[in-house]
Amino acid sequence: MKIQKLNANEEPPFELLLLADPSRKLVEEYLQRGQCFIGCLNGQIIGVYVLLPTRPDTVELVNVAVDEKHQGKGIGKLLVKHAVQNATELGFKTIEVGTGNSGMGQLALYQKCGYRIIGIDRDFFVRHYNEEIFENGIQVIDMIRLSQDL
Repeated sequence: MKIQKLNANEEPPFELLLLADPSRKLVEEYLQRGQCFIGCLNGQIIGVYVLLPTRPDTVELVNVAVDEKHQGKGIGKLLVKHAVQNATELGFKTIEVGTGNSGMGQLALYQKCGYRIIGIDRDFFVRHYNEEIFENGIQVIDMIRLSQDL
């Protein structure tokens, strides 16, 4: 798989981005402020992530998504590791990520990639999304925040 920055003239892969974040409005907002990277296999976009600078020396990894047909094959881990390497090369000192309280696979993935839990943003998904979101049969209510020093 080849991972590259999405060119400014290319249309973002919204079908993938909306897998990780169901709010098109929020996705469009952070795409304006961040850098979108795509993972391609045989000319097909199968993965995506966005790096969003949040504070001096800090970047947030937002919207890691893998095409459902390609999930469970280690592609998410490749994307997360690429994001860490990329953030380091861009000169950031810290990379952060947030995921829903019900995302057991995501929580495991981020910790396997060196992230540590630093806090919980209680009721994040209730405050920022109009509709209830469920994952693994659990309502997504709180944002679990993780961080890694680079």
